Order: sequence, then C-alpha cells, then structure tokens
Amino acid sequence: MKCYIRNETKDTSLKEYYPLIRSYFKKAFKVLDMQGNYEITLILTDPENIQKINREYRHIDKVTDVISFAEIDGEDFDYHDDDVIYLGDIFINIERVKLQAEEYKHSIKREFVFLFIHGLLHCLGYDHMVKEDEIVMIEKQKMIIGELE
Repeated sequence: MKCYIRNETKDTSLKEYYPLIRSYFKKAFKVLDMQGNYEITLILTDPENIQKINREYRHIDKVTDVISFAEIDGEDFDYHDDDVIYLGDIFINIERVKLQAEEYKHSIKREFVFLFIHGLLHCLGYDHMVKEDEIVMIEKQKMIIGELE
C-alpha cells in the first residue's frame, strides 16, 4: 500500500505530517476491514488551483478544501492478491487546512488528516449527497480518525 504525496505549492509547512497521512491511509483499510494492495495520490495545492479544478470538473466556481477523483467509480473493488488497485487522486487546499483548523479550534494535524480521510472515503465510493449516505460517511470518518487532536 502506497500513498504518494505531491506538493504543488512552495509551502512546505505540512511536510512533517506526511508520515501521519500515510499511517492513516493504512489505518483506514484496517478499520474498514478491506484487504488489498491500494495506492492513492495526494496533491497539495493552493486556492487558485483548487478553484480551477472545481470549476472545470464540478462546474462550481469557488474555492473548496478537498476534491477527490476516484479511479474506480461505482465499481466493486474486485482484485487478485498481487494486483495494485489505484484509487485515484485527492487534492487538498493547504491554505484551507490552516484556516479550518483555526475556525474549528483544533490542530492543523487533525484538519489535514480529516480532509485526507474524507477524500479517501470518496475514492472508496462513499458520498454525502443524501442524508443517509452522509450519516454513514461521517461515522466511517470518526471510526478512522478517532480521537486525533
């Protein structure tokens, strides 16, 4: 299992959390009781780029915190033991990580992990478009993140 991280900004302040992100990537599969050789790419970006992505792919012309692009959309995760399953790409706006941590009065570490797990769950097929699905997704996030401050 691999989590590739690419920082497209000049801000390296979140680099210290990369090992934590990778550990939560692995933890998510244990909590969800999923077996397999999964890979994902996390791209750290700025507000301008995430707004461009949001406008181009979601037709919403505004800045957001996280956007996910699932490689396997709406399909079962059927695999063979040696297969690598590429889940997709998660884009996180690093300025929003810092702003939302302050706004919600918790650590940057917790906000960064939260946004990553939120994006990962989207890549695994979870969504929050309807209330019932939102409840399931929130519960999965809580189970994975736990008591992280």
